[in-house]
Amino acid sequence: MSAPLLDVQNLVTEFPRRGWRKPPVRVLKSINLDVKAGETVGLVGESGSGKTTIGRAVLGLAPVTGGKIVFDGQDISHLKPAARRAVSKDIQVVFQDPYTSLNPAMTIADILAEPLVVQGMTGAKARARVAGLLERVQLPADAAARLPREFSGGQRQRVAIARALAMEPKLIVCDEPVSALDLSTQARVLDLFLEIQEQTGVAYLFISHDLAVVRHLSHRVCVLYHGDVVEFGEAGQVTDDPSHPYTRRLLMASPVADPARQRQRRADRHALVAAAGE
Repeated sequence: MSAPLLDVQNLVTEFPRRGWRKPPVRVLKSINLDVKAGETVGLVGESGSGKTTIGRAVLGLAPVTGGKIVFDGQDISHLKPAARRAVSKDIQVVFQDPYTSLNPAMTIADILAEPLVVQGMTGAKARARVAGLLERVQLPADAAARLPREFSGGQRQRVAIARALAMEPKLIVCDEPVSALDLSTQARVLDLFLEIQEQTGVAYLFISHDLAVVRHLSHRVCVLYHGDVVEFGEAGQVTDDPSHPYTRRLLMASPVADPARQRQRRADRHALVAAAGE
């Protein structure tokens, strides 16, 4: 069996507290997970569960206090800036709010061409690549000359996806990339993620609080609770027949259209919370 593309081994992340001699806050407690090439692993949990911190640690934006992160056979846990920049070509990110992650003063063409030019691509080749990226994310060619504010939220997220694809990465960390979008736009953007994966073979580490979203996209699902992995397995098994009470509670928290079923799910969830003593 081939080694995974991303292998997170006993990852511990701590942040310092304010105040003299106060012990650090341990956000991640010995996390183990992996992502294979071309695979989507969904990270799901409530706010404060540590899922975003895992993504930030993979990107080099959160400290690795213990354990290690191995990407494509290389330990990237404590890279120096120059080595991190080299790895960033293969690890890209799509953030939750596309507007704040796009420079409002730059045209879409400049935003997409910037990482290409930094890597040494000539202007003519960069422009041709930008046109191809816009086509891949299903935006019109004239979008290149426009500013981010001229687009809807869903269109801006497509621009952010195009920017992540510009360097032809092996892995994209997707940090709640559809949570700020309306339901119909969510569905279209999720379908775009699937289509891009089929075309390019890119792997996703997909972070979300919504099990329904994760189920739609993921091959495997990792459930986090208070900095611990409580369940990790095939998406169908975890989302249809979860073994851990916390995963069942997450599943019951997802709304359904039938009011009677929704009332029953709410009652079942309250019963699980009471049984857990929370």
